[in-house]
Amino acid sequence: MAATMPPGTPSAAPARMARPGLESVRVRGWLAAHKWLLLRRIVQLSILALFLAGPWFGVWLVKGNLTSSLTLGVLPLTDPYALLQSLAAGHWPYKTALIGAAIVLAFYLLVGGRVFCGWVCPVNLVTDAAAWSRRRLGLKTGKTPAEATRRWLLGATLVASALSGGIAWEWVNPVSFFHRSLFFGWGLGWLALAAVFAYDLTASRGWCGHLCPMGAFYSLLGKTALVRVAAPARSRCNDCMDCFAVCPEPQVIRPALKGSGSPVILASDCTTCGRCVDVCAQDVFRLSHRFDQRSMS
Repeated sequence: MAATMPPGTPSAAPARMARPGLESVRVRGWLAAHKWLLLRRIVQLSILALFLAGPWFGVWLVKGNLTSSLTLGVLPLTDPYALLQSLAAGHWPYKTALIGAAIVLAFYLLVGGRVFCGWVCPVNLVTDAAAWSRRRLGLKTGKTPAEATRRWLLGATLVASALSGGIAWEWVNPVSFFHRSLFFGWGLGWLALAAVFAYDLTASRGWCGHLCPMGAFYSLLGKTALVRVAAPARSRCNDCMDCFAVCPEPQVIRPALKGSGSPVILASDCTTCGRCVDVCAQDVFRLSHRFDQRSMS
């Protein structure tokens, strides 16, 4: 809701749709209304900087990319989705790759698989920018495929890996394209990111919410995660819809916010991005844990 427009005025709803969170800025201040967004951007850009420090400045803190890396020469990290494709292709990985995948798997089982999508994946910067632009420009949302499409694509990449003998998703993975473009300059990576941006500009959550098999894979790791978003003050909700407007997976909010059961968002598709916490002027949400059953008025 725009600060100068009371609810119910003809232009109030479009203003809120275009700029969700304005009321939160007015009530709590700009920094408090963007704290989780800013923290996510710091984390995402810091991870990119660690990878770029070697090829750009010769400081090799981390070698590799988000598929497989070695930190400080001792800590291996491997994308378990890539490892699964490698196994499907009939390639038994090295011991370090198995250890790296186990570390990553344990981390995301603990904190939530979709945390990768919201806090690590650089394509999130692109899709968030597209969503912001779509709201500001007032573009109509085009048709998107069913949300189950990304799960079908997940299965298809494993089948393709088995048939091709290679890690099939890496042929088209925009995350890997993005890294290679940053390392080596202009390339297909920028075109791939431009395509993702253009698609999400008119298709709400088109890439991350409906197509990306990596998101589908990491959502499978979030069913037992401890870190969760909760809505303990859901009785304060005034139905402004700002949380739904900014959430990359808005279907996960309603059971916790409007249901009579647990106030914790338990859906594994939640990216734990914290944007609902930021934009809610009523302080309905908070980052918490899966056992948080406390409610407040």
